[in-house]
Amino acid sequence: MIFRSFIAIFLLLFTINSVLAQDAYQKNKSADVLHYCFQLSLNDASNVIEGKAEIKVNFTKDVEEFNLDLVGKSGEYGMELIQVLEDQKEVKYEYSQNKLSIYPNMEGSGTRIYEVKYKGIPERGLVIDRTKYGQRSFFGDNWPNLARYWLPSVDHPYDKASVEFQIFTPDHYSVVATGIKIEESSLGNGEKLTRYIEKAPVATKVMTIGVTKFAYKYLGNVGGIAVSAWVYPENRKEGFDDFEEATRILNYFIENIGPYSYAKLANVQAKTQWGGLENAGTISYAENSITGNKGLQRLMAHEIAHQWFGDSASERSWNHVWLSEGFATYFAILYQESVSGNSKRKEELIQDRKEVIEYYKKNPSPIVDLSISDPKKVLNRNTYQKGGWVLNMLRYRLGEEVFWKGIRSYYQKFKDGNAMSSDFQEAMEEVSGEDLEFFFDQWLYQKGYPEIKWSWNYKKGKLIINLEQLQKHHVFRFPIEFGIRSGDEIKKVKFEINKSSETFEAVYENKPDEVIIDPEVWLLFDER
Repeated sequence: MIFRSFIAIFLLLFTINSVLAQDAYQKNKSADVLHYCFQLSLNDASNVIEGKAEIKVNFTKDVEEFNLDLVGKSGEYGMELIQVLEDQKEVKYEYSQNKLSIYPNMEGSGTRIYEVKYKGIPERGLVIDRTKYGQRSFFGDNWPNLARYWLPSVDHPYDKASVEFQIFTPDHYSVVATGIKIEESSLGNGEKLTRYIEKAPVATKVMTIGVTKFAYKYLGNVGGIAVSAWVYPENRKEGFDDFEEATRILNYFIENIGPYSYAKLANVQAKTQWGGLENAGTISYAENSITGNKGLQRLMAHEIAHQWFGDSASERSWNHVWLSEGFATYFAILYQESVSGNSKRKEELIQDRKEVIEYYKKNPSPIVDLSISDPKKVLNRNTYQKGGWVLNMLRYRLGEEVFWKGIRSYYQKFKDGNAMSSDFQEAMEEVSGEDLEFFFDQWLYQKGYPEIKWSWNYKKGKLIINLEQLQKHHVFRFPIEFGIRSGDEIKKVKFEINKSSETFEAVYENKPDEVIIDPEVWLLFDER
């Protein structure tokens, strides 16, 4: 996901070394949602939606209570509960404080299907509005935990499930949704049914529907995955041109990371609070992002990278959202590097480094910030830009081959599942044979970065480099390169920094014309 305009968000922050998550969501014990089937009736007469959710749940042992999220009616907005069934029989339940608590009839383990009927006007989550061209529209916009405003569900990425949408609409609408289209039928009386099903497990944060008048174009097939564009008819030419690169981006990530999880890749112009939203297989792009200037490369690469990181391999705790946003940020840069060369990587990272430094001056906090319990507040330049920088530095430390091997290994292990930062660390340690505890501790759980003061001089055939870390809270360990320029030739020398103050010497026949710190942009630091 990318902000439409990046707004810094923070609470009271502090340095923490623990990896225990402070995600406040209360998880269901011994219960796993396997499948959702959401039937939704949408109309033009009002914003009231009528819904029926069939929820298949597997219980590993006897449980007294099973909870679903659903925002209740308060004034004009919210959902009114009509009926709750367990395997087509009445079941005891309570509905308060936006929680539906079900008390199963059956004892012991096993699989049961719950049916929840409801209706109401969603205040958030499902955006019912008019497009910028005045067409009525309905767009799912669930990130991070807004599905509960219109879908009874376990609204947290720890419990992922396959999903089917059955959307009843007036027949003048086009409908796109998570999954592959399996039916579009006229029901008479001006109504139609459109069904989509996604067999891969999906978190509610990236389930979606899009209902309005669309222009549609099939963009191509990549490894058996159909790629398409869904744009407002008024933006038909511009949108089709802007989304044309999606096939090449998808191919790059399949070749370099691993198999794509979802039934399709639809790129959808939408009403969304974000610049882009990585809905699984059905990405939403802000309606004003469509220009026809083919300026969506970085945004598309970011959102498509999310299909692997954040959607398929999902963070188990909101405090570890860098596994989603930091990865998407860096993998967008990797794609740009593959297209435009190393200079593009350096350009993007230099800008990201400036933003990280500026953010830290006002918000001195670590990437994994355990003071945050509200998922709406985990997005900032730490989880995006600094998270991306962590991957850049890891790539430099491990080398190209080992880095990519570790990425593929991590994805293969957690594809369609959930992970924590420790899981990623373990995957990289397994392929590299290195103990990376200090690396992940200092970059994820410590705040800040090296604040460096350095100088060089040349004396009696020796180049002498003095380097001092000025930050007081932590001494960072890192490799650093210097470029030694003599005329048009630049030689690179690398040193390993382990102390707050170090001096290095290298023999050079003549005094260099210039010494450049970190010429290839591999280190996150602030030069003083």
